[in-house]
Amino acid sequence: MSISTFFGNLRDAYSAEIDDMTHESQGLNVLDSRLAERRAQIGFLAAMIESSPELVAVVFHRGVRYHSALAMDHLLSLEADELPDWDSLAEAVELEPWTQELAEVVLAQPAGRWFLTVVAALEYMHGHPRGQTATAEGDESDENDESGDRVGNDAEGRAEADSDEEREARERDEAGANWLADQGFDRKD
Repeated sequence: MSISTFFGNLRDAYSAEIDDMTHESQGLNVLDSRLAERRAQIGFLAAMIESSPELVAVVFHRGVRYHSALAMDHLLSLEADELPDWDSLAEAVELEPWTQELAEVVLAQPAGRWFLTVVAALEYMHGHPRGQTATAEGDESDENDESGDRVGNDAEGRAEADSDEEREARERDEAGANWLADQGFDRKD
């Protein structure tokens, strides 16, 4: 499987965003409450789906089910302007019922269908450390827990990053923190 440059770059930014939202300064896991806050802001965030898809895509975290690893592997090989329409992925991907209101807001945007395709890919990669995917159809059904969430979506399931990747992640985190501070958000530190 090959991952396009587009998805390779977004994968790192999306994982950094999830990691950044996971813990507060005292180390407590606050991901669920931060995701709830972000989901409540979907009306505002929807305007950023083309410019910063990784910042908006987190509202769908744990909200995507996969039925075809082969289709997802193919999707990950495509560049941004080659992505299929969201409707064409109906056999391979579905959104969890709780995401319907979020999806309606996104689909009202001109690039909404493109964005949902990006969301599916980002969540898929996030559930597969280093972009590794299942090798055959149906492998993923064994990876779901009782709630239907993808097992391995959390940071503890990811492989240890080597020193270059850790350095790059810190640089991305710092750049993201600087950008957010420029936008008026409080720094996490």
